[in-house]
Amino acid sequence: MGLPSFDSFSPAARHHVWCGDELGLSDAQVIGTGHAALDAQLPGGGWPVGALTELLQTAPEAHAWQLLLPALAQAVQGSTGPVALIGAPHEPFGPALAAHGLPVEALLWVRSEAPAARLWACEQALRCADIAAVLAWLPQARVGELRRLQLAAAQHDALLFVFRPESAAYSTSPARLRLQLATCEQDRTQIDIRILKRRGPPLASPVQLPARSERMAALLAGSQLRRKLRQQQEGVEPAAGTATVVRIEAWKGGAHALDRLAVAA
Repeated sequence: MGLPSFDSFSPAARHHVWCGDELGLSDAQVIGTGHAALDAQLPGGGWPVGALTELLQTAPEAHAWQLLLPALAQAVQGSTGPVALIGAPHEPFGPALAAHGLPVEALLWVRSEAPAARLWACEQALRCADIAAVLAWLPQARVGELRRLQLAAAQHDALLFVFRPESAAYSTSPARLRLQLATCEQDRTQIDIRILKRRGPPLASPVQLPARSERMAALLAGSQLRRKLRQQQEGVEPAAGTATVVRIEAWKGGAHALDRLAVAA
């Protein structure tokens, strides 16, 4: 018996048939990225909820906040829980993020250098119903481990972003969406975003977005300096194989104090 022709499908059924040369429709909830040029290239017009989004870049902290801040600010508005940061390479600077709509009390930073501890913390965070989003830095994650995270995100309708090195672009991944981020070589004020995997045809040229402002860079530099000084004063590092939950304190100094600290960095 022959297969039915496309013409035999009802108009409603045809609407759900995806052609490989077209940008697919999202079959789940999405949250807008806050960047119109990027939304136009993503299925459904935003970040997929209940799915793994993989972000690949050379420096683990580069471009993360500039890209994700608008969506995270929107996510915390509709949730009573925090944004979980698993293995973030640097302490987020509360006032700078709050100025973009992400208050410091909405952040939960889990510090750990051990890959197994990071994976465990990420899975537990995804299972928490009140978590608004999970950002995890997992440079050593394997395909099977990423698949577990993808399933956990799908079961609990979580917004999940996993940061991995650029070299991971050559390996397979269960992520629904994979992006490669890099500073534009021709214009250092822009970010090149290459879409490596999406439900749609390959994108010939990267999407370009503005890189973080000089003000944001200065604030983050000040935050890194304060963290380094505090660690030197404490003289204590987390034990290997453990995860530490850190409360992110808001900087209580004025703008001039921030400027002086950033210049010193």
